[in-house]
Amino acid sequence: MKTKNIMIVGVGGQGTLLTSRILGGITMQAGYDVKLSEVHGMAQRGGSVVTFVRFGEKVAEPIVEVGQADVLIAFERLEALRYAHFLKEDGVLIVNDQRIDPMPVVIGAAEYPDNIIEKLSKKFKVVHVDALHEAQKLGNTKTFNIIILGVAAQHMNFTKEEWQKVIENTVPPKTIDINKQAFEVGYNLQTLS
Repeated sequence: MKTKNIMIVGVGGQGTLLTSRILGGITMQAGYDVKLSEVHGMAQRGGSVVTFVRFGEKVAEPIVEVGQADVLIAFERLEALRYAHFLKEDGVLIVNDQRIDPMPVVIGAAEYPDNIIEKLSKKFKVVHVDALHEAQKLGNTKTFNIIILGVAAQHMNFTKEEWQKVIENTVPPKTIDINKQAFEVGYNLQTLS
């Protein structure tokens, strides 16, 4: 199997690292060679967090090069725009339709771009979802990252049962049920492309 490249981008505190551990777990469970890499910006202050998950028969290095990501999972719109150039031409961009103003926007030194999803859709296959709204309906906004993972799972070749098993083995024990529910919501969600 040719190496698959997945990137997860978001803002500090959004759960990108947990999501990458679940992705790494499911690919290892399937018997692939897996490499993970985490790049932290000013994560504790709401800065960018980028994680790479690469898996295949033999993976030499953990970093995904520009133009090589098969799937880019973005937990926030501006992060999707910031890292879209990492996607392959036929890659899939999964975007949580959420806005989190970075510090330059907060202090008035920059403006948050308009129509990000529309602009990205002109160049890439974009799947967007309001995962925060779905998590609110579940009663736990912290699960929005697992909802997005469920949406991403629609574009990967692992069964729902395989995903659920890895979630059980990865998340804190007291959060297993709510995270499995969140994954189910994303996995069954009719997304907007």
